[in-house]
Amino acid sequence: MPPAGAACRIRVRMTARAIDEPHRASSQLELLFDLTFVVAVAAVTAEFAHHIADGHALSGLVPFLQVFFAVWWAWMNFTWFASSYDTDDVPYRLLTMVQMAGVLVLAAGVPAAAGHSDYRAVAIGYLVMRVALVAQWLRAGAEDPAGRRTALRYALGIAVAQAGWILWLVSAEAGALPAQAQVPCFAALAVLELAVPRWAERTRPTSWHPHHIAERYGLFTIILFGESVLAASNAVAGALEEAEVSRRLIVIAGSGLVLLFALWWLYFLLPAGEGLNERRHLSYRWGYGHYGIFASLAALGAGLEVAVGQTGHDAGASPLVVCYAVAIPTALFILLLWAVHARLLAARLLYPAVVLCGVAAILLLPLAASGTGVAAVVATTAAICVLMVAVTIVLGRDGASRRTARPPRAAGRP
Repeated sequence: MPPAGAACRIRVRMTARAIDEPHRASSQLELLFDLTFVVAVAAVTAEFAHHIADGHALSGLVPFLQVFFAVWWAWMNFTWFASSYDTDDVPYRLLTMVQMAGVLVLAAGVPAAAGHSDYRAVAIGYLVMRVALVAQWLRAGAEDPAGRRTALRYALGIAVAQAGWILWLVSAEAGALPAQAQVPCFAALAVLELAVPRWAERTRPTSWHPHHIAERYGLFTIILFGESVLAASNAVAGALEEAEVSRRLIVIAGSGLVLLFALWWLYFLLPAGEGLNERRHLSYRWGYGHYGIFASLAALGAGLEVAVGQTGHDAGASPLVVCYAVAIPTALFILLLWAVHARLLAARLLYPAVVLCGVAAILLLPLAASGTGVAAVVATTAAICVLMVAVTIVLGRDGASRRTARPPRAAGRP
C-alpha cells in the first residue's frame, strides 16, 4: 500500500492500514475532499444567517440542524473509512470524487431545503455520496478477509439507512407523512445512522489511526473557523456598501475576529491524537460530540454575519436575538469542547469552574443588549473568551509545574 503522498497506482489490494503507521497525515485527496465541504458549509451558514436577520431564527434552526447533520455525517463517514482503508489507487480516487460530486449537489439544494423545506436536491446529493461509500465498503469486504464481516455490516447498515431516508422523503412529498411527524422521523433515522458504526464494529473494530483522525477533525474545525471569518467579511463588505465606516462596525468586526481567535486557541490547546490512541473506547463520544462543536461554529458564523450586517441597515431581528445568535453558539462550543475532551485527555483542557462561569456570563450578556447595544455585547463576549484562554493557560502551566516538582514515590508506596 503506498504511503500518503506517494504516486497513485492503478490498483492495489484494499487491506486495513496499520493503527500505528508512522508519520500518517492527511492526503492531498482528503484535502480536496474537504474543499467541497467548504461550499456546503457556506451554503448552510448563509441560509441560517438569512433566517436570523429576518427575525425567524427558531424556524430556521431545524432546517439548519438537519442539513448540517447530512453534511457532517457524510464527511465523518468518509474520514473514518479513509483512516482505515485509504489505498489512494484509481478506483479509490474515482469513488471519492463521486462523493465530492454528491456534496456539491447537496450544497446546491441547501437554499430550497432551508427556504421552503424542499429536500429533494439535498437527498439526491446525499444518495450519491452514500452509494459511493457503500461501494467502498463492499470493496473492503471483498479484498480484506480479516475485516470482511465489519465491512459488509457497514455496507448493509448504510444501505438500510439510505432506504429509510428515501422512504421519508417520498412519504413527505406525497403527503403520506404528516408535517408534525417529519422531524421525529428525521431524528429516528439520524439515530439509526449513528448506530450503524457501533453495530458494524462489534465483530471487529476498524484500524483507524488516532493521530490521523485528530488531524482530520482539526482541519475541518479550521474550515469552519474560516467560514465564520468569510461570513463576517462578507457582512462587512455589505455594510460598507450601504453606509460609511462606523464605530459600531469596527467594534463588532474586530471583536468577532478576536472571539474566533480565542475559540481556536481553546480548541487547539492540547492535541487529541494521544488521547485517542490511549483511550480508543472513547472515540464514539469524541467523534459524535463534534457534531455539536461543528454546528456551533457554523451557527456562530451566521450570528456574526448578522451582527456585522445590522450596522449598515436595520435588521428584522431585535438586538436581543442578534446577540443571542452570537452568545448561544459560543457557549455551546465551549461547553461541548469541555465535555468531549474531559475524559479523553490526561491533562485538563478546560477547568469546570472556568467553563461554567464563562458560559454563564456569555449567556447573560445579551440581556443588556437593549441598553448597551450589539457592539458592546459582542466585544464583552470576546473579552470573556480571551480571559478564559488566559486563565486556562495559567492554570495549565501551574498544574504542570506542580506535577513536575512533585517528588517521585518510593518503591512499594501506595
